[in-house]
Amino acid sequence: MARNTSPQCKQCRREGQKLFLKGERCLTDKCGVERRNYPPGDHGRGRQKQSEYRVQLREKQKAKRYYGVLEKQFRNYYEKASRQPGVTGENLLRLLELRLDNIVFRMGFATSRAASRQLVNHGHFAVNGRPTNIASHQLRPGDRVEVRASRTAREPFKIAKETLRSHQPPEWLTVDPAKLAGTIIDQPRRDQMPLDLNEQLVVEYYSR
Repeated sequence: MARNTSPQCKQCRREGQKLFLKGERCLTDKCGVERRNYPPGDHGRGRQKQSEYRVQLREKQKAKRYYGVLEKQFRNYYEKASRQPGVTGENLLRLLELRLDNIVFRMGFATSRAASRQLVNHGHFAVNGRPTNIASHQLRPGDRVEVRASRTAREPFKIAKETLRSHQPPEWLTVDPAKLAGTIIDQPRRDQMPLDLNEQLVVEYYSR
């Protein structure tokens, strides 16, 4: 599976804000953005010329890094979103939110999308009773995601069972901590996707 292997803290510093790629570590003083709040590289502290293209590019890169997808896959999501009725930017974010790895993260089974992707790739989850290890698997309202019965005794899920009691999932998801399962009850609206992101700039980037 292709993935971005560049240092995660550098990705946040490049975008000038926390993308929470390392989960709980991003909330501590060890966070790279807290320690060095400037872009990486020899010229990171220099003045950077702002242009319309640069602003659009940075917003597109930020969206890719939030969800951990590479350029070709992200472009495919954009093209699919542009063919759907409604607002293209919101359609794009909705497609990304309904990826299996993101759903696992939103339900609280992992502290970051990278961790949730690893759990999915190792085959720990089932969708509607069928095991799957495809992180990009697209889900829909009514789909049920659960930890496979043979994996519930493993350490990550023992921890998750405790943390899920205090975890508050988005309004469009329900989670049953006792059964280590959750259900998608609706498609997420833009106000239910807590992202510091201007998706319209992403649309403008690809519409050039």
